[in-house]
Amino acid sequence: MINDVQKQMSMSKHLAIYLGLSVVIVILDLWTKSIATANLEYAVPVPVYTLFDAVTGFNFTLLHNTGAAFSFLASESGWQRWFFIALAFFVSVGLGVWLTKLRDDKWVAFAVALILGGAIGNLYDRITLGYVVDFLHFYWGNYHFPAFNIADTAISIGAGLMILDLFRTKKDQSSDELNK
Repeated sequence: MINDVQKQMSMSKHLAIYLGLSVVIVILDLWTKSIATANLEYAVPVPVYTLFDAVTGFNFTLLHNTGAAFSFLASESGWQRWFFIALAFFVSVGLGVWLTKLRDDKWVAFAVALILGGAIGNLYDRITLGYVVDFLHFYWGNYHFPAFNIADTAISIGAGLMILDLFRTKKDQSSDELNK
């Protein structure tokens, strides 16, 4: 009985920490998007810094992305909005369920929480606006990296941590095999 109570408290703490991180990502994402929307003119870059005689730099540039990453499918007729809403919704539900099962793997739980927060931040934009607000814009010479936002950053960091986890897990398994 006591062990069951301890497990329940541990699960509650686990969910509070990682869902709390997701909520922080959503709040930070929506807050920065509202600041960008209120203070930037659409598609007009505001230089933040430049390096190497303005060859490379970073701008705040308000853009609206009706597509996915790198504006994938952005030029379609509008069906992509509903597709990406459904996709983000089901991915978010799946990530939430997965998060409840990750009690012992804090690394992956952290990555999932970042991805979940980013997915919900962009999902909110798609539902309420019909597009995702992007405003962070890096460039190098004539090459301009697609504009992105805090949600995209959280998703990218979370995905990167998951990829690193694959190598970390593989290394742990190799060490275990050598020790046998």
